[in-house]
Amino acid sequence: MARKKKEPEQQGNEELFVALGLLEKEKGIPVDFMLDKIKKAIATACKNNYGNEEVDVRVDANTGRFDVYLLKTVVEEVEDSNREILYDLAREINPLALLGEQVGIKLDTKQFGRVAAQTARNIIRQGIRDSERGQMMQEFQSKHQELVSGLVERIDPKTGAISLRIGKAEAVLPKNEQIGGESVNEGDYIKVYVVDVRETEKGPKAIISRTHPDLVKRMFETEVPEIYDGTVEIKAVSREAGSRTKLAVQSHNPDVDAVGACIGARGARVSEIVDELGGEKIDIVEYSDDPQKFIAAALSPASVLKVEAAEDGSRSCKVTVPDSQLSLAIGNKGQNARLAAKLTGWKIDIKPESGFYGEEA
Repeated sequence: MARKKKEPEQQGNEELFVALGLLEKEKGIPVDFMLDKIKKAIATACKNNYGNEEVDVRVDANTGRFDVYLLKTVVEEVEDSNREILYDLAREINPLALLGEQVGIKLDTKQFGRVAAQTARNIIRQGIRDSERGQMMQEFQSKHQELVSGLVERIDPKTGAISLRIGKAEAVLPKNEQIGGESVNEGDYIKVYVVDVRETEKGPKAIISRTHPDLVKRMFETEVPEIYDGTVEIKAVSREAGSRTKLAVQSHNPDVDAVGACIGARGARVSEIVDELGGEKIDIVEYSDDPQKFIAAALSPASVLKVEAAEDGSRSCKVTVPDSQLSLAIGNKGQNARLAAKLTGWKIDIKPESGFYGEEA
């Protein structure tokens, strides 16, 4: 027995279902989600053609068949022919039809098939974009305020911005969020910190950084098991990216040395992080609830003789250091003192043991 030849429209619909199946496999977009979009597209086409968007769309994925029924309310007197049908005519379509109910009038889909198909294509494309944006947003949100590794796909020769591939998503690392003087090439993997995730007109955007203090914090959490399990806590971080970072740590176990745990055997743990940051110096100091002890530790590697808090209760203090330690305490261009102040939250004035030049006794 000869097989019945398929109509071109039905064949086209079958191809559409094959395409939808591929989209589900490749993009993870459910076929049902796309079919819902197509039904809405057909409803829109009906509204444009018939002034009535109330439709019943029946889809048979196996045969690739779409049957469309325009729904009209059964009335005794028609005021809106697009939405209403006379009782006698309704009974011809459905002998059980009653006044006030709706009956479905089967449409010749060829009348609006092209419009529906075109609208469906547009909505499918938009649906794919929306779904991809949704997936990207999910991907970014799962990494919010986390350390991630990204593949350098492109470096903009004009702006110096780096395009990174992070999982299935893309993000841009601007020049001002990069570590100064760092050499990065296409094909390299670099670690970045996801500072924020925002929804923009162009889609989800991850704000990423290599200069953020929390980048170093997350690196230590990854590298030091004692931090990861909560035995050692990072209390504060201050950083001038590419140059120096100060990290204040505290142990919650008297048998564990917080600073030693972060440094690791023969400096292995800290050197791993220093290498990742292109040689950035890292000072790890002991945190203390006593501000004077904490401030003295924060000025490491300089030795401190005395810390005097201001009498007015403001978070400012005078620190006395041996004359030979003055330049070390202040640091190159004031960096050590500046980072110590950021770390502790105190304003720090440093003076040598012999007193400031010209200071009254």
